[in-house]
Amino acid sequence: MKFIIQIIATIFVCFLFQTFLPWWTLAIGAFGVAFAVGNKTGFSFVAGFVGVGILWLGMAFYIDQTTHSILTEKVNKLLPLNSFVLTTLIGGLVGGFAALTGAFLKQK
Repeated sequence: MKFIIQIIATIFVCFLFQTFLPWWTLAIGAFGVAFAVGNKTGFSFVAGFVGVGILWLGMAFYIDQTTHSILTEKVNKLLPLNSFVLTTLIGGLVGGFAALTGAFLKQK
């Protein structure tokens, strides 16, 4: 149950941070949620990865739909990987490692 709570809280907090602050503040949000929830380290990493990955996938899809695929076309020209996969992976890794750090700090 704490795992699902951590995912939902990570999505909510990181969305609020990214609405008003730079992109990297999602790491602070994932860190804080993981520290507050207190899951084990493996569960915290996965919850941070999934939470931020879902958030960034949704935001990338929204931006893609509102700009008529301008972002997708530019990223696909630069890198041969699908832009949605790349966005989800990068955001998920940042959120996962931030949540892992919060869980490790909570253990000490």
